[in-house]
Amino acid sequence: MMYRPARAFGITTETYVKLAKHPNIVAVKEANGDLSKILRLRAAVGDDLVLYSGNDDQIVPILSLGGQGVISVLSNVAPQETHDMCQAYFDGDTEKAMKMQIGYADLIDALFCEVNPIPVKVAMRKLGYAAGPLRMPLCEMEPEHEQQLEAALRNHGLLK
Repeated sequence: MMYRPARAFGITTETYVKLAKHPNIVAVKEANGDLSKILRLRAAVGDDLVLYSGNDDQIVPILSLGGQGVISVLSNVAPQETHDMCQAYFDGDTEKAMKMQIGYADLIDALFCEVNPIPVKVAMRKLGYAAGPLRMPLCEMEPEHEQQLEAALRNHGLLK
């Protein structure tokens, strides 16, 4: 039987190896949710391709696999906290980074309880930013999800 590499939404490990060799490609945002696939990606490309977490619920796990940061939804509403989580990890304080990752699980869940960017736009509006209206085909949040989002924002002292 022929070995088939792990696929991340149709992107093979071999494709990442080719991308890593391209002079205009230096990084990849991984948001496939499968840490095993990310592990295989890192094994295949080493340091030839910078890796960023694209999943807020996997920031610290992806950093532990050699990730160098995050392209984040959470950072829109909690930029300092997201920075501090990454910095704690980079400074060698993995326990602090882990506790922050776990501590923000409720807010991360609330920011992804509906299709992106609905929750983050609603959150930004609640925080007083002019995030603008949602455009079709997006619609406003379900009331119970909006309550979940508000509770998480309050829980983290982001909303009074």
